[in-house]
Amino acid sequence: MSAISSEPTGPFAHFTRDFTASIVVFLVAMPLCMGIAIASGVPPERGLVTGIIGGLVVGLFAGSPLQVSGPAAGLAVIVFEFVREHGLEVLGPVLLLAGVLQLAAGALKLGGLFRAISPAVVHGMLAGIGALIVIGQFHILFDEKPLSSGLENIAMMPARFIGLDPFDLSGTELALALGVLTIAVMLGWEKLRPKSMALVPGALLGVVAATMIAWSLSLGVARIDVPASISAAFVLPTSVGWFAPLASPALIMAAVAIAFIASAETLLSAAAVDRMHDGVRTEYNKELRAQGIGNFLCGLFGALPMTGVIVRSSANVQAGAKTRLSTILHGAWILGFVALLPWLLAEVPMAALGGVLVVTGWRLVSLKHVRHLLEAHGYLPAAIWATTFVLVIATDLLTGVLVGLALSLVEILPHARNWRLNVHEHDEGTATRLELHGAATFIGLTRLNAVLEKLPADRPVHLDLGNVRAMDHTTAETVREWLSRRRQRGHEDRVTGPETILRPLPLTA
Repeated sequence: MSAISSEPTGPFAHFTRDFTASIVVFLVAMPLCMGIAIASGVPPERGLVTGIIGGLVVGLFAGSPLQVSGPAAGLAVIVFEFVREHGLEVLGPVLLLAGVLQLAAGALKLGGLFRAISPAVVHGMLAGIGALIVIGQFHILFDEKPLSSGLENIAMMPARFIGLDPFDLSGTELALALGVLTIAVMLGWEKLRPKSMALVPGALLGVVAATMIAWSLSLGVARIDVPASISAAFVLPTSVGWFAPLASPALIMAAVAIAFIASAETLLSAAAVDRMHDGVRTEYNKELRAQGIGNFLCGLFGALPMTGVIVRSSANVQAGAKTRLSTILHGAWILGFVALLPWLLAEVPMAALGGVLVVTGWRLVSLKHVRHLLEAHGYLPAAIWATTFVLVIATDLLTGVLVGLALSLVEILPHARNWRLNVHEHDEGTATRLELHGAATFIGLTRLNAVLEKLPADRPVHLDLGNVRAMDHTTAETVREWLSRRRQRGHEDRVTGPETILRPLPLTA
């Protein structure tokens, strides 16, 4: 009997590993759900509701079984600005429409299009969001509310320090101390933790340490406001007038923006999760439909928007999860905790969650990626990253993304007369030769991805780029990651073609 046939099957085939992994993910998700809600300018229970739906519902239908969905830092800024401008009560119908758009995109099999978005734009967007989170949550560390824009938050930062009095430890000074303690515990734990406790999340320990000190010393700092019953957090529409905001063109555009950004972040996260394990690959259109169902329900219940989240997903894989049962169970643990122990959550200092989000936001500002773009692909992709990053901070998220996408066209303009990419597959006995003709740009990337993923897994591949006239950084990054995944599984693939085409692909042989 082969190894494949002897592998246990069924939803409970790996129950023990999924059960333990779900607890790890639950411990990672709890502080993040609340912290991201606060960063978004909404009550913390709204983030918990999104986490519950992401586990119990999206986990059941997801096209990426090991990906964990919930409130994401990547949408915190756009939600904060939306709620400030339009009010929390309008978020529900807009998010419901965003969910419908994601469902439609999945049904129309548009999942592959999101994977063709320039990595420079996506990572520049995430870095800009990370910087805005750090800048905004900096004020939470002082028990103050963030201001209405990134530039205003930056301008106000010196005043926070000037207002401190080390000889009169009142609420502000104590809150800052708890926030700094949370950050120190998180970072210190990750550097010093023993291997046997590698799965214990530093964010949880930081929040627990700050909460214990605030509770034991009865410190006069702001704490999170949690409803006495979780049922109060599930707010259903009470009248037909609830849908009235959907008649506004501006709010419809906001729904489109949320759907677009949430889908892009989800599918990029799913691709990253696929690189972490050798199990079932992501069905991108199915994942889009699952996210659409989740955001539809989040809108219906007045919760935060959701995406697939790489932090929780990587914790899930590293904890040994094998099936979607782990994701589903983590949603059940969140529901059980907030239903039975709301009084415990009410003891958590706001500054502690601010500390968690400062670290989370800082990690989104990855200069490593822009350095890679510069070294592998030249100045233009790095400039796209930088432009997107700056505009997200200085203007708004949608402007930054749209300008970044427009600049991505500049990279392929010299090849405007020959944008067409032809892909030919040849059987050469012991190997498969994939021959590309034309310009390999993001315009033809959806079709190329479909061909690459259908190639046989039991034989080597010869990727022939001899007739490729140009390759943009989006396609080069996609091919590089595809080669990396195959070679990690032991495939002896090779790539041939002009040196100018191969230069962005360091994995060629």
